[in-house]
Amino acid sequence: MSAEATNPATPGPVTPAPERSAPLEPDAAPAHRRKGRPRIDLRRLGRAALLGPTARDRLPDAIGHVAEAHRAHHPDAPLDPLRRAYVLAESSHRGQMRKSGEPYITHPLAVTLILAELGAETTTLTASLLHDTVEDTEVTLDQVRREFGDEVCYLVDGVTKLEKVDYGAAAEPETFRKMLVATGNDVRVMSIKLADRLHNMRTLGVMRPEKQARIAVVTRDVLIPLAERLGVQALKTELEDLVFAILHPEEYEHTRELIAANASRPDDALAEIADEVRGVLRDAGITAEVLIRPRHFVSVHRVSRKRGPMRGADFGRLLVLVHEDADCYGVLGELHTCLTPVVSEFKDFIAVPKFNLYQSLHTAVTRGDGQVAEVLIRTHQMHKVAEAGVIALGNPYATPSEDQPDAGGDRSPDGERADPTRPGWLSRLLHWQQGAPDPDTFWSTLREDLAQDREITVFRADGGSLGLPEGASCVDAAYAQYGEDAHACIGARVNGRLATLSTVLRDGDTVQLLMGQDPASEPSREWLEHAHTAAARIAIQRWMASHPAPDAEESAATGPRPAAETPVAPPAAPAGRPASALVDRPGASVRLAGCCTPVPPDEVTGFAVRGGVVTVHRVECPGAARMKGDGRPEVGVRWGATTQCRVTLVAESFGRPHLLADLTEAIAGEGVAIVSATVEPPSQQRVRHTYTLQLPDAASLPVLMRAMRDVPGVFDVSRAQHPAGAR
Repeated sequence: MSAEATNPATPGPVTPAPERSAPLEPDAAPAHRRKGRPRIDLRRLGRAALLGPTARDRLPDAIGHVAEAHRAHHPDAPLDPLRRAYVLAESSHRGQMRKSGEPYITHPLAVTLILAELGAETTTLTASLLHDTVEDTEVTLDQVRREFGDEVCYLVDGVTKLEKVDYGAAAEPETFRKMLVATGNDVRVMSIKLADRLHNMRTLGVMRPEKQARIAVVTRDVLIPLAERLGVQALKTELEDLVFAILHPEEYEHTRELIAANASRPDDALAEIADEVRGVLRDAGITAEVLIRPRHFVSVHRVSRKRGPMRGADFGRLLVLVHEDADCYGVLGELHTCLTPVVSEFKDFIAVPKFNLYQSLHTAVTRGDGQVAEVLIRTHQMHKVAEAGVIALGNPYATPSEDQPDAGGDRSPDGERADPTRPGWLSRLLHWQQGAPDPDTFWSTLREDLAQDREITVFRADGGSLGLPEGASCVDAAYAQYGEDAHACIGARVNGRLATLSTVLRDGDTVQLLMGQDPASEPSREWLEHAHTAAARIAIQRWMASHPAPDAEESAATGPRPAAETPVAPPAAPAGRPASALVDRPGASVRLAGCCTPVPPDEVTGFAVRGGVVTVHRVECPGAARMKGDGRPEVGVRWGATTQCRVTLVAESFGRPHLLADLTEAIAGEGVAIVSATVEPPSQQRVRHTYTLQLPDAASLPVLMRAMRDVPGVFDVSRAQHPAGAR
């Protein structure tokens, strides 16, 4: 059976302090404690379960807790499906016992109560009561479908597939992948699995220590990240504490002592700050509820490691609940006006929600003794979603007028269920897993993907947004936006400035991806070093597998490397009088500086050097600035009659075949002669071309530079800026 557990031999996490709050946010205590209900008595429920079904017109006593919690969130919800599901589950599980000695029915009852406390709708609760029947009893999916409809059947089937995953077996990766594909189209399946794992973790103490540790590791590496990404923080935080107690018992005990010591303090810094905040909002006429949110064990442990010795205000946070979004910003303004804010702590997750649907304003205020209180500001609806994530969103397939257990869901054109609540990360995961070449690659990539628990939002040039894991590069943005068409990406602009594809993006950046037009474009093998997302890595690896790298001999013969193209044989420069500069020093020879190659109509200046020569520099030339800084006197310079001039231009481009030929053609098309040309070896897919050119007229320089910039792949053309004295 999937839920073989008993009451813990080792006590689980204790409640840090007497609760002074409403339901907790991401780092809070478990849901059943938050609402003031005692932990349900499994033995009492076990005795109730043995009594069997009751009359059809009344609810069995054993699910009274579930009905009460369900009606607290859904006052008009039908209870008959729960009664019928309980009767079927109890009768089918009758005679089965958990290792602790309770009837097995106590497990689906406890799982269903967890979900009911979080506000799950009737369909989810009905499936939760039945989630082990198909796996462990004679009940079939057809029977479930006939009695409860397609939706409940779909969820029970999905959870059954999840239960068959042996997390320690060699076949685990492929099994987990099939499970993910089968259940990923309805997040309610994962919600039931998470509640199932939470109850089993609460009652894990009867198992051998090594088995406890194995289950805890999988919970930490796979299920807790899934809970985080589904936004089900109430489950995630309790799972974290239970895993913490098993895998790090000494640190857990130390944290317990810290919390106990804080609870015995005569003063309460958070309560005092909360009273001050209430007074500020009362004076401002803002209706709000100010609550104290004790941190859970793992959160206290993290804060103690980050900040060192803990003070009273470090053991919790303040939560301010209001009714409207606008009130959140009104509260923020009052707090920052009347109290001393810690500006660096401000984050706006209302304007830009987290990837797991979380919305809130985060700030912090400090009082005279230096204690800092973190403050969360959100509406009641935001708070509900912060606690329960996708569970709080109800049945994603029911129309506003239908929330029945057998309500049918919408279908996408390809026949798949279209879940409007499915987070973007899950859609991306379901997409990239199709390209994973083998189960081991899938499993290692999934673990890495889930370990990236922080996500950033970057904005596209068209105003849309992309959700990416922290540390993602422009390569990741390209594949997130274009899929495998990103093979043709040749560069990017980040916040309006040109950037290499290896550039790491930051939250809030604007990214414009530059796509090549050549249908033969291909990704660079170097991109794999900068790919942070599974989608990018899998796509690049698939391309590499279908395009093996050529051997050295073939590469030398056919490789399209810009640095290996045939050197340019420049035509002879046409005869003619070069641009002349006139200096205010009779008899002096004039030389145009090679470091900045000035041409009309540049603003220029001159400096006398040995041999009676005056070198002419552009005013902005670093060499001119250096000589001026050395105290050398400037010599007045002006341009004389001009027909021709010589100039050095630098073209920067992304590497592609035939680029050098296209640039040469563009230069020749403007009637300009190439005196010399060099192409540096490519670096990070960027190529630098340097041309010394003879122009028939200096006035044609801007037109020439524009023509060179118009060559596909060229992102900048500038005047050469060599070190002073270089040629």
